[in-house]
Amino acid sequence: MIDFIRQNVLSHFGVAADDAKISPLGNGHINYTFLVRGPDSDFVLQKINTEVFKTPTALVYNADKISQHLHAKVASGQYGLQVVSPEVTTNKDLFVDLGEHGFWRGINYLPHSHSIDVVGCEADAEMAAKAFGHFSAALTELDADTIEDVIPNFHHLPGRIELLEQAVQTDSHGRVNQCRDWVDFVLSQQDLLQELAAVETKLPHRICHNDTKINNMLFDKRDMSSLAIIDLDTCMKGYLMYDFGDMVRTFCSPEEEDSTALDKVQVRESIFGAICKGYLSELGDVLNDDERKSLWLGARVMCLMIGVRFLTDHLNGDVYFQIHHQGHNLERAANQFTMYQSLLNQQDTLSAYLN
Repeated sequence: MIDFIRQNVLSHFGVAADDAKISPLGNGHINYTFLVRGPDSDFVLQKINTEVFKTPTALVYNADKISQHLHAKVASGQYGLQVVSPEVTTNKDLFVDLGEHGFWRGINYLPHSHSIDVVGCEADAEMAAKAFGHFSAALTELDADTIEDVIPNFHHLPGRIELLEQAVQTDSHGRVNQCRDWVDFVLSQQDLLQELAAVETKLPHRICHNDTKINNMLFDKRDMSSLAIIDLDTCMKGYLMYDFGDMVRTFCSPEEEDSTALDKVQVRESIFGAICKGYLSELGDVLNDDERKSLWLGARVMCLMIGVRFLTDHLNGDVYFQIHHQGHNLERAANQFTMYQSLLNQQDTLSAYLN
């Protein structure tokens, strides 16, 4: 793919084929991401997965609108992080559409940036949660209805479970028998669905990041302070309980989300407490009472829902998430369901941090 980029994509961004060094960047599951080091500047280049993002132009326009809003906040002294912005093409466009050869977009590269995949200490958890809270607080004045849904019903647990049931019924790759216990476990969680249905009707829509993994917050490697919130692809209107929940599921385990050491996969209480402290320090005055009460629900829903998505993709033949070996998505699903069980086992202790 790097040769293709060199010969067919770089020129759209004003870079000659022989004038850049190109290398893969990050470990995302969806898009293909590269760092382009040119003679004058560096930038991030992405090939958008159009099987996942059916309207990629909406994705780049959303990101641009959010970027402009945050830049205005920076200018007025109301936003303290750096901002990821689109790199325009030589034709002043936000993207390059090469049809069957891909939909490409550029993003500014932030020097001195550093990401981590596993939270090592409470200080990092609090700092990252504070940064995500700061990001959401800065977007409260931007009308959520001006941001298009790039993936409708993205965080909709009943719909995700319905898709799982369809995958089980079809069993297109003959994989149901090997994970029947996990399927039955998911279908037994009807109480959570009923609780969710009752709570969502009380919550206001806000612009949410919708993918608040620890590696979507960049640290400044010079002093390990928070530098920027990145990956605005799934920024859409929704409920902030899901942003909180995604932090819980990705910050709290001492293992990566595809670890098979399930005996070590658990919610670390101290990290959970640090998330609550950091997030509420920025959003405590923004959230209404119903939103604050919903955060514990969001933590449980996100662990279960991401597990359902991994399990469904495994049954469907791994068509959504990139995998590195057979059974990878099943391993990820088991990991997330184990996190969900850990939350339930510590419910009284953990939920007290949000009171």
